Amino acid sequence: MHLTNKNTCAPTPPMGWNSYDYYDTTVDEAAVKANADYMAKHLKAYGWEYIVVDIQWYAKKAGSMRDRYQYIPFSELEMDEYSRLLPDPERFPSSADGSGFKPLADYVHSLGLKFGIHIMRGIPRIAAHHHGKIKNSSLGAEHVADPTVICGWNPDMYGVRDLPEGQLYYDSLLELYASWGVDYIKCDDICNTNMHKNPFAAAHEIEMLSNAIQKCGRPIVLSLSPGPALIEKAWFYEKHANLWRITDDFWDNWAQLKDMFQRCELWQSHVSAGCYPDCDMLPLGELGKGFATEHHTYFTPDEQKTMMTLWCLFGSPLMLGAEMTLLDDDTLALLTNTDILAMLPPSVRPHQITRTDNEAVWYAKDDTTGTTYVALFNLSDAPQTVSSTLADADCPLESVAAKELWSGKALSLNGGFSASLAPHSCSVCRFETR
Repeated sequence: MHLTNKNTCAPTPPMGWNSYDYYDTTVDEAAVKANADYMAKHLKAYGWEYIVVDIQWYAKKAGSMRDRYQYIPFSELEMDEYSRLLPDPERFPSSADGSGFKPLADYVHSLGLKFGIHIMRGIPRIAAHHHGKIKNSSLGAEHVADPTVICGWNPDMYGVRDLPEGQLYYDSLLELYASWGVDYIKCDDICNTNMHKNPFAAAHEIEMLSNAIQKCGRPIVLSLSPGPALIEKAWFYEKHANLWRITDDFWDNWAQLKDMFQRCELWQSHVSAGCYPDCDMLPLGELGKGFATEHHTYFTPDEQKTMMTLWCLFGSPLMLGAEMTLLDDDTLALLTNTDILAMLPPSVRPHQITRTDNEAVWYAKDDTTGTTYVALFNLSDAPQTVSSTLADADCPLESVAAKELWSGKALSLNGGFSASLAPHSCSVCRFETR
């Protein structure tokens, strides 16, 4: 048995691209390659490295009935002899003849990037109905599948029973994914299962998946969705996963962004190397084509900066949901601000100083460099001044060098940091002792 250290798979919050926000279920091989090419050329130098194929890459004709269904009921799925889903060869031609995602992963790796996939927890329902095999097991899929556990929003899978044969099924999945060269797995319908009444009903499957990753011989990052994760189970997520969602699907509207401040407050003490509460994807740039609502992000430029500041200061993973080949210069500049991205590593410990309905103040100190950051947020719908004293931020009161990180301007301080902010905007300052 080959064991890997989970926390070494993601020493800093993963940064990458996920196909969902633009393509929904319809992404294909050409689009994945185009986005990988863009990342390698424009973003890799700034730490962006994951290319993640999201939901239903195994479903034939996915998205063809989008006016009626997001997920076509009981659609045909590509599957191997051991009840394991395979890429749809019509959308992913290089997967034909049993190659799976290996050719596409090899292409992504050739660019110096990493490759990830989305999976649904459980075993395909069609495998159970047809008495499919499970590798290395005398029991078939019908014995491992739990027909009482069906995802409330996706029709593809049954839950897996808490049996040794269930572990064998997950072991076989990870054996396959490791052979493809998968570096990252986003597992859905597993972090919070409140549609099954018990929001922690999938705990045994989280553990099975984690165990299978540990045995597969390849370091693979494990991301759990959807949220909100259960704060009282933080220890369990930290033990078995690298990322866990603290919200349901996050989209480009201010109400959801404002709500993230209280979620980050709740989880701020649970950020550490290899363990990251996940604020969900960054809905920036061009979004929604697969949802038939293609649009430029509804976030204003100020709201985009507020989101990037909070995600980085908090230490959330950064997954871009846009079609990267359509990124404009302003969005690219937002994603490549090295001063803002420098707040992301877990050595920069986040802490909220205050939060009201109208404002929030956060600070963080980098244990490695001694650098201190303070961020001021205007959460109100009107302009206002937001302030923090250096004492509040645990910043040395002696003379310091200060820089506002979005404007790049040096600041003169007199015992504190203050900014006149437009609605929904922010200012973030880096302090360094002279």
